[in-house]
Amino acid sequence: MRHRYVDLPGLRMHVAEAGAGEPVLLLHGFPQHWWAWRKVIPGLAAHYRVICPDLRGAGWTDAPRDGYESDQLVADIVALMDALEVDSVRLVGHDVGGILGFRVCLAHPDRVRQLVAVAAPHPYPRLSSRVLLHLWRMWPMFATATPVLGPFLLSAGRQRFPRHLMTSETSDPGVWSEQDLDLYTSRLRDPDRARAAAALYRSMVMVEARRSVAGEYRGTRLRTPTLGLYGVVLYGGGDEAHRLPEVLLGYEDYADEFTQTHVPGAGYYIPEEQPEAFLARVLEFFDAEHVAHGR
Repeated sequence: MRHRYVDLPGLRMHVAEAGAGEPVLLLHGFPQHWWAWRKVIPGLAAHYRVICPDLRGAGWTDAPRDGYESDQLVADIVALMDALEVDSVRLVGHDVGGILGFRVCLAHPDRVRQLVAVAAPHPYPRLSSRVLLHLWRMWPMFATATPVLGPFLLSAGRQRFPRHLMTSETSDPGVWSEQDLDLYTSRLRDPDRARAAAALYRSMVMVEARRSVAGEYRGTRLRTPTLGLYGVVLYGGGDEAHRLPEVLLGYEDYADEFTQTHVPGAGYYIPEEQPEAFLARVLEFFDAEHVAHGR
């Protein structure tokens, strides 16, 4: 891995890179940073230039007091591409990184050749009243997004809360060593970073979910070829998890090319739980684009 800092307008961003060739941009989820991609970087770097930034407030990137709205986060990504002199990328985003990936595609469709959204809700949800029955399971989301409470829970004491957020949504908590968990949670012990993490989550998960459910994006169209990857989702289980869950539907009239694929044996953190299956699906998706263009 090659590590460096890139100076963007109002932000110093940490970036980890590996490989060479056509660029693949990996945007991590919450409450993580670039280390979330460690198991899949070698497989991707064998074919591509892999670029793994820490998002605003995460990892080793600056954690300013503001700038966590989706428009600014999109601007951060575009500014990073400009600074790296990259015209377009294949973009892979997990969780909040996937939500951000959708927003980048909608705002700058010329900058993203393909999108892989990993355990990330798209901008065109179709929700039924049945989803309301599961709202009680979402208490960690509301707690994380609450000012003062969220930063406190993320940083306080032995940090049981952020550890719970990760281990409760995986098919196998053993995918993380104690060192892995500490590498994620230790960055949140800094009060400024805990505050930034809660602000990022509040903006990209709660605010964007509200905007999506309200239909604010239905005047847009997703023109970027997109692959959605999901494991066992919040509103399903058993046999239900192997069918496309209702909560992931609704995009059909708003996307040119969008395929959703279930990854068996995975929960929420697919690149870490099932890295080989993740790589196989992503590389196949990327290769299809090469074939389509005769390369």
